[in-house]
Amino acid sequence: MTTLLADIGGTNARFALLDGHEPGPATSLALDDFPGIAEAIAAFLDDVPRPQAAVLAVAGPVSNNSVRLTNRGWVVDGAALGPRLGIPRIQVVNDFAAQSWALPYLSGPDLHPLGGGPAQAGAPLAVVGPGTGLGIGAFLPQGSAPGRALVTEGGHASIATHDEREAAVVAWLRARHGHVSAERLLSGQGIENLHAGLAAIDGITVEPLEAPEITTRALAGSDPRAAEVLDVFCAMLGSLAGDLALLYGAQGGVYIAGGICPRFPDYLAASRFRARFEEKGRFRTWLEPVPAWLVMRHDAAMLGLSAIARG
Repeated sequence: MTTLLADIGGTNARFALLDGHEPGPATSLALDDFPGIAEAIAAFLDDVPRPQAAVLAVAGPVSNNSVRLTNRGWVVDGAALGPRLGIPRIQVVNDFAAQSWALPYLSGPDLHPLGGGPAQAGAPLAVVGPGTGLGIGAFLPQGSAPGRALVTEGGHASIATHDEREAAVVAWLRARHGHVSAERLLSGQGIENLHAGLAAIDGITVEPLEAPEITTRALAGSDPRAAEVLDVFCAMLGSLAGDLALLYGAQGGVYIAGGICPRFPDYLAASRFRARFEEKGRFRTWLEPVPAWLVMRHDAAMLGLSAIARG
């Protein structure tokens, strides 16, 4: 049986076909090019054999096999899409269910090391992914059983700060948005919020920049403000990753996924990420051996979707 696999984010969607154990090559489509998800899926299916089933991973909370994309507003409803696309069975899952299921299958060149020691066999794994939004999940190995993914909306939990400067940025954001979630700072929009907020608390007016431009300037060393933004981003991401290790008991490792950090793996590894990961007072010694990795495999979610499809 051929199964359509789709990893649908806020900006792009990746599609592949599963016909056996391993997914085929992934095709990425920009969602801005389509009026809705049905049209994006149909565009991919124009060039491939019609599948008998589909598993769609979507960035948002799933209820009754349906989800509204958190950062786009589209509704992805399995019951409605099936007849429209001619696919008998469509399963809709959270995107970080797919990311979580992928974790046990990642190895070697899929991963860029971010410190720590060997993973503890059989221990929980955690994943956090800055991209258009911020996804968080975990995977619980269960011996000879397939295991279990924990699906969360942790990206919308409140963000903790480490120093007065970070606290000032959060206060500035709170005045504009009320609740300040981790996603407000650790995502594409988060990089832009950090850029505006750090300038505002310094009393400086800066031109609005999009996240890719801020990152490019930071990596080139051509803009001290952008460099501070990326430094603070990596530090706060390290703090959150360490929190997840503690919350999930993730001695099997913490994985950084999403589309942002693979653009600067060496910078992330050399940044304050690891120091902040371990900087948890009395639990520093507990965290020091916990490994962290940056997921470099761009289609990692397809591995997780394949595992879900295989049941």
